[in-house]
Amino acid sequence: MTTDDVVGPRLRPVLAGVPRYVPGRPAAGPGGAVGYKISSNENPYPPLPSVLRAVATAARTMNRYPDLASRRLVDAVAARLAVPAECVVPGTGSVAALGHLVQAVCDQGDEVVHAWRSFEAFSIVTQVCGARPVPVGLTPDARHDLPAMADAVGARTRMVLVCSPNNPTGPAVHGEELEAFLDRVPPDVLVVLDEAYVEFVRDEKVVDGIDLWRRRENLALLRTFSKAHGLAGLRVGYAVAHPRLADAVRATALPFGVSTIAQEAAIASLAPAAEAELLDRVEALVAERDRVTTGLRDRGWSIPDPQGNFVWLALGARTLDVAAACADAGIIVRPFAGEGARCTIGEREANDRLLAVAAALPGGVGARERPVGVEPGVRHSAR
Repeated sequence: MTTDDVVGPRLRPVLAGVPRYVPGRPAAGPGGAVGYKISSNENPYPPLPSVLRAVATAARTMNRYPDLASRRLVDAVAARLAVPAECVVPGTGSVAALGHLVQAVCDQGDEVVHAWRSFEAFSIVTQVCGARPVPVGLTPDARHDLPAMADAVGARTRMVLVCSPNNPTGPAVHGEELEAFLDRVPPDVLVVLDEAYVEFVRDEKVVDGIDLWRRRENLALLRTFSKAHGLAGLRVGYAVAHPRLADAVRATALPFGVSTIAQEAAIASLAPAAEAELLDRVEALVAERDRVTTGLRDRGWSIPDPQGNFVWLALGARTLDVAAACADAGIIVRPFAGEGARCTIGEREANDRLLAVAAALPGGVGARERPVGVEPGVRHSAR
């Protein structure tokens, strides 16, 4: 195509190669029965009454702009985490906060190292911001290969993304291995620890993100109200960053991005009684996660250590066929063609249907046909 062939405004060339985020499909059960969408890592519980009341009250002022600084929300998060308020930067979900972090530290052509397969937005946000993603393959047990990621840090690296627990495979990063990794990363390279599912973690070796952040100037955290707090539809998350970086993130953020309704719902979710009830729900989901994991393993399926609100089925070439079988049973999973499927822990009936589909499939899952995340451009350790 020549310049004379262009119709309308010119687009940035990089966008042609940016993968589009794929949302979970709506669910429909067989024969008109209830269907379940277990593809989006949503919390299956409805909002708390106290949160609904806060939303209803906030809706009365929707003719006004929200508080630009989200001061009440920032203060509530800071108090909950025992960190300075100046270090908390809200965003429209943790994905937006991630985008602001990339904009704050990356120029055109800079590199962002991340595990793969990991959260698919990592590569999308990096490329949209003009930086270049450097994906590093997971270990055979679907964990971050932190030594290989440290090896991938080069002169143009400005950021490293660590997802713990890893979405979509499930294992969490352990404290000692992350400490050793940070010792190898240059102090002027930002390491971002994405803890979207931190409330679901039960691995005693897991890193304490806040404690580590207090000791590492080049570490930032991402958290969200979408998962444990059940506010996915309101889009509110935040970054925890040291003051100089936090100020830069605020400079890149969309003005008035977090709505008043989202702010008030998040604040209400942090109230002691509400949070206690929400964490009881988390415990129930963890118990269901453990039940599903045991059920799948008993049926011969190999499941990586699940520490989020989901389980990972490493299916290789069978992925789309298994996803279709699930859809026929009225459950929609999140397939990654040629690799595997992520299945959110949902209502008990949804989980039972997943176990029934797994029991009906021949042979369960044996050895992977190829390691998770092996695709062109992905670096792998020689170990």
